[in-house]
Amino acid sequence: MSMKRTNVYADPEDLAIIKEAAKRRGISEAEIIRQGIHLAAMANRVWDEPLFSRTFEGSGRTPTKRDVRNAVADAAVRESEAGSAA
Repeated sequence: MSMKRTNVYADPEDLAIIKEAAKRRGISEAEIIRQGIHLAAMANRVWDEPLFSRTFEGSGRTPTKRDVRNAVADAAVRESEAGSAA
């Protein structure tokens, strides 16, 4: 993967924590900073499509864990059956 160099200002206390973590984990400080940049980028990303585009019919009450498991399992079965028919 190609990388681009950039400069940032950071709090000295944060840099000390990064230095300690890098030493403890046996990786470079730069790798920890890259991971942090990636997490920040993904946390602020705007997606083209909503995460959940499907809706489920319900009874109007809060579903139980069993209700949720059954709804997901039923949807997975229907989707796999539709995929195998193609």
